[in-house]
Amino acid sequence: MFEQWRGADREVAVVGLAKSGVAATRLLRREGVTVYASDIAEGPAMEKVVAPLRSAGATVELGGHDLERIARATAVVVSPGVPPEAPPLAIARHAHVPIVSEVDVGWAALSSASYAVITGTNGKTTTTALTAHLLQAAGLRAVAAGNIGEPLSGVAMAPSPPAWIALEISSFQLHDTYALVPTVGLMTNLAPDHLDRYESLGDYYADKARLFLHAAAASCWVTNADDLEVQRMVSGVAGRHERFSLLGPSEGWYDRKARQLKFGDQVLLQRDQLQLLGNHNVANALGAALAARRAGGTTKAIAEGLRTFRALPHRLEPVRTVNGVLWINDSKATNVASTTVALEAMDRPFVLLLGGRHKGQPYTGLASLLRGRCRGVVAYGEARELVKKDLDGVVSVVTGQSFEEVLEEARRLAQPGDVVLLSPACSSYDMFTNYEERGARFRAAVEAM
Repeated sequence: MFEQWRGADREVAVVGLAKSGVAATRLLRREGVTVYASDIAEGPAMEKVVAPLRSAGATVELGGHDLERIARATAVVVSPGVPPEAPPLAIARHAHVPIVSEVDVGWAALSSASYAVITGTNGKTTTTALTAHLLQAAGLRAVAAGNIGEPLSGVAMAPSPPAWIALEISSFQLHDTYALVPTVGLMTNLAPDHLDRYESLGDYYADKARLFLHAAAASCWVTNADDLEVQRMVSGVAGRHERFSLLGPSEGWYDRKARQLKFGDQVLLQRDQLQLLGNHNVANALGAALAARRAGGTTKAIAEGLRTFRALPHRLEPVRTVNGVLWINDSKATNVASTTVALEAMDRPFVLLLGGRHKGQPYTGLASLLRGRCRGVVAYGEARELVKKDLDGVVSVVTGQSFEEVLEEARRLAQPGDVVLLSPACSSYDMFTNYEERGARFRAAVEAM
């Protein structure tokens, strides 16, 4: 790839300068590729972000894109946050300029590594972190990358590349990824999401299916046996298939009666030794364990890794108990399906903080999990009136304007022994920079109580 892109008359355009675009630009410049990088954002913060790129020899434009220059580019590297219909990508397609993801750029520099590639609608980040942790527990030089922390192109810049990479990849990234070949691919589940960006659910699932683009007899796929959509998708996909289940025996499964995680007939771990809330995290653990076993991890090493893993920030993260009320940060729940999983994990009465920027799914799907269990919903953000419309009559719904007001309403509603759960079912972009900022604001407020 890099050899094809080098030359005095060649230039690669990088569109979008969030973490992945910055990492791709740095790697391309290291490899001697001429780069024009652009973003619609501007201001002092962005100037600080792009200063090292200019120092590395890239041409950087903020506040817009030079469409004529992009149309003349050798290739376009796109950040996942840039929608396919954005003018720079539309002009590139019209000019027949190849469009690829940052993942393919990182892969070009790290194709000799082994990859556990993780996707799905929910649970990707926890499963990716778990997989990397289990690979490390097995004695392998492994890192987590992709949507979890460091972009793949950033990993490629490290002085000593890892032997294994647990790579979280979204549907947006898969849309433009062509070269990546998983050593083992893992799909957590499928549910409606991102319908604010995709024209149909079928289009969203089609991008997820690109995980299997290079499926061959030597491939290994770890998938959710309990998810019918996933099993329909992998039916007929070439390679070895290993499945995990919460419902019955499989290659990796949860024996509810014995409260044990198992590999077939072999006990892997007692449920009480896994320090994660919710059965969905049992499924995540089983998927990660199967991937680690495929990489050569022993049952003993994998079990020890599961015992020592702790919840990630913003994913059913217990913050602290205040006056008998446990406050839980699940800010990463940015769709209805993810909030459903969080509600299923609740084993006591709760107050739910729900809202943000609407993503196209109705909130009526939460009704059965709220009725009789939820003290009240505090709705906020751009979606608050939609939340109230969908759930009023099912449960008491109050609205809050500022985030501080939302937390005060939650304190008023909660009783000793309850949970206050931030699990928004919406994106954060109406009030916050990202879900991390939303969760950090929640955590800081709770710690200050």
